[in-house]
This record gives sequence, structure tokens and C-alpha cells, in this order.
Amino acid sequence: MRKRLVASALLVVALSVVAVVGASTRASASPKLTNITLQLKWVPQAQFAGYYAASLKGFYKAAGLNVTLKNGGPNIIPEQVVASGQAQFGVDWLPSLLAARDKGTDLVNVAQVFARSGMTQLTWKSSGINTIAKMKGKKVANWLGGNQYELFAALTKNGMDPAHNKGVTIVQQPFTMDLFLNHQVDSASAMTYNELAQVLESKNPKTGKLYQPSDLNVIKMQSVGTGMLEDGLFSTAAWLKSAANQQTAVRFIAASLQGWIYCRDHAADCVAMTLKEGPTLPKGHQTWMMNEINKLIWPASASGIGVMDKAAYARTAKIAQEFGVISKAPSGAYRTDLATQAVAGLKGAGSDVVGKGWKPATVKLTAGGK
Repeated sequence: MRKRLVASALLVVALSVVAVVGASTRASASPKLTNITLQLKWVPQAQFAGYYAASLKGFYKAAGLNVTLKNGGPNIIPEQVVASGQAQFGVDWLPSLLAARDKGTDLVNVAQVFARSGMTQLTWKSSGINTIAKMKGKKVANWLGGNQYELFAALTKNGMDPAHNKGVTIVQQPFTMDLFLNHQVDSASAMTYNELAQVLESKNPKTGKLYQPSDLNVIKMQSVGTGMLEDGLFSTAAWLKSAANQQTAVRFIAASLQGWIYCRDHAADCVAMTLKEGPTLPKGHQTWMMNEINKLIWPASASGIGVMDKAAYARTAKIAQEFGVISKAPSGAYRTDLATQAVAGLKGAGSDVVGKGWKPATVKLTAGGK
């Protein structure tokens, strides 16, 4: 009975908070704001535009929150930051969270924002390598920093042993597309929202013009059945034990998801907010990224943005265990009650939480992404 009462109370909080979130951001918020810190996965880019929007459009403040967004970087591991108490929430790929839990931390995914994988393998159209199976005997590049498991699973499904360089030669890929552009490898890993654009922002030395999508085969891990879940929000089980913190989490998730809904419907504005947060990448590249990030989120499942899909979770966990990211099948790694309540509040306030009718824009890239 107590659990039902707590859940009902949380839902009331979500509904009331989201009603405020959906109202004008000029409306006065409670004078006492709850301090929250969110650790992002990487440097400022449109991958995190929904959180920038929630902050700059006043959604967090309207929800009674004072949210500090901490940028990430190559030496920052969000799981460590949250586990040590330096932030209440973090953003990272689900396999990273599972790996951290496997080592004893009590991290819990509370909202799965990205519904599908943005990982791809690129090949040149002229190579004829248009399937994973045709990579047999070829040089295939990946960063090998924990992002290789979707690719390795796909190669393994097609009879190769990438972990031991049997049937395929794995090459460590730098954080540029130079190996691929210089034809030093047959295939290279690329996120749809970043490295793919890097290639299309580069000039073909034979023509003097930018490469076109027609020059490439883009093999999506999501399409070959080995896509793993990427950006999600997580916290610690210890922090979430108290009813008060659970209420705060519902408000935080609701406002964050409202930020992503805003970026779905106002992509150009969210690009501008991203550039204001930090001009790490130029406007053209960020515009491409915003459009591609929206493709990973929208349309969301019928349950709404942020609610974990059980089948997608199971696939991610299976691949993680198969390739030694985790030693045993995980349990308790995610909860859906908080996101479900946040989504119910958003929906009740009139927000489209599924985005079924959303259509991606056509983004024309320029040299260097400017």
C-alpha cells in the first residue's frame, strides 16, 4: 500500500511540475530551488542539446531545479563522477553503465533518451563491400575504446573472430577519418551524427568537390541487429532511496525530456543554444548533428521518450556479456517508474511524447562543417 501511495504522490508531482514546464518560461518559479548536477558525456555539442534547452529555456527552473551542466571530455568518466557523489545524474551509453555496475557500483539507468544506435560502418561504394559479411579478409577500423562491441558482434554473426584478428584485420582508428579518407582501411566506424559528417565535409581529391552520400555505403549496426543503447540518464540507487529524491528525479527527467521535445520541434534554436554553450564544432556540423540526434530519439516507442524498451535493453546486455564487457547477466540496472511518471505528466500537459509525425530535415553540409 505504501508503494502505491508513493507512486501516486510522484505522479501528482510530475503532472503539476510539467504543467509549469509547459507554461511560459517567464513565469515565476519557487524561490527555493533544488540544486542538481548533471555530468555530460563529452564536450559541448548537439548530442546534449536537450539539456541545454532545458536549462536555457527555463524548464529546469520552472520545475524547481537549479541544474548545473558539467561538460565532459576524454578524461572524464560520467559513471565515476556520479558514483563518487560529484553529480546526481550522468549521461552515457548503456554498456558503460553496465560495465560500471559489474565492478560494484550501484548506478541505475532512469531514462533511456536515445531509442536506437547511431553506430555505423562506412565503406566506399566503389569497394563493393556493402554488407558486414563482405568485410571478411578486410581491414576494418574502430576506436577500440569500449565502442567496438556492436561492430564485433556483427562481425562474429558473420563468421569472423575480431577479438583475435581471425577472418578480419582490426585496426585502431584515431578520432579523425583520415585512415578511411586516405583508403588505408576498407571500413571505418562512424557515428551518424559526427564522423559520417566529417567524411561528407571533406573534399574528394579527384573531383575537388565534397564527397556525397552516394559515394558511401553506410551500414548501420541498428539495421544488422547488433545496435546497443547509447545515451541515457542515470543516477545511483543509494541517492534514489529517499522519496524526496525520487520526486526530484521525476521533475528532473520531465524537464530534461521537455528539452528534447523542444529540440525536436525547434532544431535551429537548439543549434544556436549549443553554439552558445561552447563553439567546439562549427554551425554546419552542429546542424547535421542535431538532425541526426533527433533521428536516434524520434519517433520514440509508444511508451514515450525516456522509457526503457525491454527488448533493446536485453540485446544490449546480451552483447555486453558475450564480449566480456560484463561478467554476468545484469539485474536491477534500470528502472522505468520515474520516466513513466515524468512522461505521464508531459503527456497530460499536452506534450507529444512519441513524435510519431516528426520528419527529419535535409541538411546540406559544407566544407569543414562551417
